[in-house]
Amino acid sequence: MNTDRHPGDPAAEPPEGPALPGEKPAAEASVEAGTAPGGEPAISSRGSAESSDALEAARTTPGTDPASGDEPPAAPAAELPGEAGATPDGEPAAPSRGSAVAPDAQSAERPAAGAPKSAVAEALAAAVRAVESGERAAASFFTEAPRAAPARKAAPRQAAPAPAPAAAAAPRIDAEGLTGVRQVLGAGGAPESLAVPVAEALGEQAAEALQEDPWRLLAVPGVRPEQADGFARALLGAEAGPGDERRAQALTGWLLERAALEGHTVLEAPALTAALTQHAVPDPDEALQSAIAEGTVLVFQEAVEPAPGSAPPQGEDEEVPVRLLLGLDRYAMAEESLADGLARLISTFTAGEAEWEGAVAEAPTPSAAELIRAAAAAGLVTHSGGEAARAEPAALVAAARSLGLRACAAAHTEDGRRRLAAAGDPEAVTVAGLLSGAEGPGRDEDGALALDVLAVLDAPQLDVETAAVLVESLPDGTRLVLSGDPAVLWSAGPGRVFADVVAARACPAVVSRTPDEGPVGELVSGIGVGELTQPAAPGKEVVIVPVRDPGEAVHRTVQLVADSIPRAIGVPAGQTQVITPGHGGPAGTRALNAALKERLNPGPGRFGGFDPGDRVAYVPAPGRMVPGTVTAAEPEGLRLDCGGSSVLVPRERVAEMVRPGWAVTAHQAAGTRWPAAVVVLPGDAARTLTRSWVYTAFGRAGQHLSVVHGVDQALPRAVAEVPAKERTTRLRALLRAQVRPAE
Repeated sequence: MNTDRHPGDPAAEPPEGPALPGEKPAAEASVEAGTAPGGEPAISSRGSAESSDALEAARTTPGTDPASGDEPPAAPAAELPGEAGATPDGEPAAPSRGSAVAPDAQSAERPAAGAPKSAVAEALAAAVRAVESGERAAASFFTEAPRAAPARKAAPRQAAPAPAPAAAAAPRIDAEGLTGVRQVLGAGGAPESLAVPVAEALGEQAAEALQEDPWRLLAVPGVRPEQADGFARALLGAEAGPGDERRAQALTGWLLERAALEGHTVLEAPALTAALTQHAVPDPDEALQSAIAEGTVLVFQEAVEPAPGSAPPQGEDEEVPVRLLLGLDRYAMAEESLADGLARLISTFTAGEAEWEGAVAEAPTPSAAELIRAAAAAGLVTHSGGEAARAEPAALVAAARSLGLRACAAAHTEDGRRRLAAAGDPEAVTVAGLLSGAEGPGRDEDGALALDVLAVLDAPQLDVETAAVLVESLPDGTRLVLSGDPAVLWSAGPGRVFADVVAARACPAVVSRTPDEGPVGELVSGIGVGELTQPAAPGKEVVIVPVRDPGEAVHRTVQLVADSIPRAIGVPAGQTQVITPGHGGPAGTRALNAALKERLNPGPGRFGGFDPGDRVAYVPAPGRMVPGTVTAAEPEGLRLDCGGSSVLVPRERVAEMVRPGWAVTAHQAAGTRWPAAVVVLPGDAARTLTRSWVYTAFGRAGQHLSVVHGVDQALPRAVAEVPAKERTTRLRALLRAQVRPAE
């Protein structure tokens, strides 16, 4: 499957007015990120379905006027830095900006050169130069002892505000200021339609900032380096050279933001240097040092773990190998806040195991008893398991309530909440609803969540910023259980919170022994351990449909959804979900959605490309997808039915929040299950597959799974040999520095 966007595809490239100066055809925009040691891509992986899904789930595209009848642009797939692409839909989700992770506050408070923060950055830059030049050993910089786990009393705090979609932010600039921005854009040959995005990105002094530093245009989502270069040449003339310090700093920030869309919270220094080289920066090392000195980038040192079987360094004189990591303060602060918060919960917890013995004895299953016992004895616990294991956190919450504790369970999606309710917790909530105050117990007088026990299901879907806000919202002594299936795709936003907490061995880890039942459960369980088996399926629970080409894949998919599955299995088309690796190509979501609409609900798409009866993917916030159906087009907007709840999407936001939903990607589908699923694997999808993608896609089926199979041996090879695309993060090391490993 081709997960790249195609030049000229209206669904891939949103209307942005005239092209920016210097824009190149996609075939010429061949600037790619460098490679990290070992040959791994530094920032992007063109053939990774997981990468494509993560980028898609973290953004939306600005769309057309809903009244125009144009089809709203589908969200973009993965792209490498410098490739032609669509406008990202904003920053990865970070609800409740009331803590230190708030990016707006950080950018507003970023110190200028010469401020205390810059002085620290200059010292760090000197450390980088000393290590890279060989003047000093990296181990000599380890002068601080690991921080002790922080213990604090509950301090008064303000309740975190409800999360708002990034696109709803109003420009922080008046009409006169917008006129100035338009004038600067016009002088540089850029479309005036960028005025509002520029104002939102750069603030009240946007015109002056852009005039002084044209490359700050890269702060606008969707603007690419070659476009910013053309804009700078138009404004500065011969002064706009590739070695301009302003260009290097802007590119550094842009590359790190791109890396965040791929899931990284930091990048290794060689990877970032290589990426700058690919963008024609003459002296990338000097550029990085300048960015560090100005506070644009933070630098960290992390000890390299010894290879399995190798002896650790002996004695004080033996050098400790380290790697230098570079990142934006937004994600650095989020990871540090999260590590501090988790350590705080561990250190302020007071055990009361005796009072839990009765609950342990009454647990419905041995695995539930093990989880209850672990939560009784620790402030932080991880719990791993599949769909059937969701009943175990539900049993824990019920046990806590029986002891008079304030307990709550939260899932990633509304469908996850409903499944958790069916598993035994009718009071379950969503994470977004809990943080916003729309669901759950609300907050106490100090602004903390009024909870003694919190179980978070679908924990692998937590990005680092959301997790930091959630943990910061918990009062001291709260028991926190992070529960999820470790084999699914990681979060749409940056970080790999659940995997890092488990790897850090910072707390007890409970692994459920409750298997998922049925042929689909047996198949998915095998995939989780790298084995692709053929389960017995007497009731046609699992069906393989071989195809020879993408065209046949689309034809057979429509046939399965519209006819075969309703007739043979009894699951109607409205309860069957199609899942495919990418958005572009002849069997991507765009092609499949067009074919499925034509068969199941033909119509002119008079309201932003939609008609009543259309199945849609509603994206209320970056990283969250809610399945729905169009019920009506009203003067105010598009009316949807999302799982029985009526939702009105304002007409000006339809194109960015609503997409066709008969076919979605695995990242969009994560956290949701349907009675039947059709997973489409055309031949050109072979290079995109990973075990985690296959596991996630196949696991969306409840009763029946059809696999439209055209990838031959690439499927078993992906399951056996390609676990997941790695992410570079710091949380595991931060936790290990603060918390003693659990026994």
